[in-house]
Amino acid sequence: MRRRRVEGIHDPLSPPEHYGGQVVEAQLHLLDRQVLDVDEVPVVVVDDVELSDVPTDAPIPEGTAPPVITALLSGPVLATRIFGGRPPSSRLHRVAWRHIADVGTVVRLGVRGAQLDVTWTERWLRDHVIARIPGGRHDPE
Repeated sequence: MRRRRVEGIHDPLSPPEHYGGQVVEAQLHLLDRQVLDVDEVPVVVVDDVELSDVPTDAPIPEGTAPPVITALLSGPVLATRIFGGRPPSSRLHRVAWRHIADVGTVVRLGVRGAQLDVTWTERWLRDHVIARIPGGRHDPE
């Protein structure tokens, strides 16, 4: 039995359109994944994803191109996971998608983590707190 094609009606059994780039299921492939830099040093954990061209509180019209990931977000989200809500966007640190080299079991960066703003709290603690502890300025021998 052959199906009849009707103009203007989308056939749910037809193959989906193909878009350039990698298709990523954010919840499965990105959220709660460890991010490693080029030296395999852990940098951060992905807490959220920033998308481009997604209207807020409005339905997305059919036929619209899929959104593109612009950044991975990380920050203090533990309280919001327990009590609900969202942290202010100013509290989230962004890792631009252009710095991502690979998405697999872990997310790999194409740059060193020390070059990113996301590690400023660790650098500040290292320079202002740990450095003041006797022996805190060098590795143990």
